[in-house]
Amino acid sequence: MEEQVPNITNGAAGDPRSTTSTVLETGAAATQDFSPIKSICAHLNAFHVYASDPSRYVRQCLIYDTPEKGARLIGVEYMVTPRIFATLPAEERRMWHSHVFEVKSGMLIMPQPKLVPQAMWEKAETKEMEQVVGLYGKTYHLWQVDRGDVVPMGAPELMMSFTGEEQLMEKAHLVRERDEKFGTGLERKREIRKGIAEPEIETDADQVWKKGRDGNY
Repeated sequence: MEEQVPNITNGAAGDPRSTTSTVLETGAAATQDFSPIKSICAHLNAFHVYASDPSRYVRQCLIYDTPEKGARLIGVEYMVTPRIFATLPAEERRMWHSHVFEVKSGMLIMPQPKLVPQAMWEKAETKEMEQVVGLYGKTYHLWQVDRGDVVPMGAPELMMSFTGEEQLMEKAHLVRERDEKFGTGLERKREIRKGIAEPEIETDADQVWKKGRDGNY
């Protein structure tokens, strides 16, 4: 019987990796081209809510449920500039969210590496936030881990971000837990980002928060 290699799956279904799989993965890592993965340029942390329940470039973001080993890839987000957003059909724009509140409130962070001085990292993070604040994002979660799914099930869920204090305060406990985990603070981020210009948000964006109780816009 082949030896099983201990594997952290973070609650996902599936068998542990075998020794053969581990050897094959090691060989693949040494010989294959991982250019798309090497293009990942930032580690961000924020919160999303289900939309179904209350210069030209596109950023492609991978969403994991944890920064730890064995993390599950649960979704993707695409970010576009205002210029691209303005070219989208009206119905399509309803599916996108702004990042102004995420940035200015301090909710969106770049977790600080352990060996990087705080002042240096905050400067780099603020520069990144200056780029993100004006972008529009479209996010789908493929794996609803919050309801206990052990594999991706059902149709992808369109996600939205918080756009106001009331929404954020309803999840204040999650923000506190996140800040404690990464050694950061919401108020500190807000103070640092006061100087970031706040762009005007297109009215078509953030539609989930503009829906009536009957679900209509």
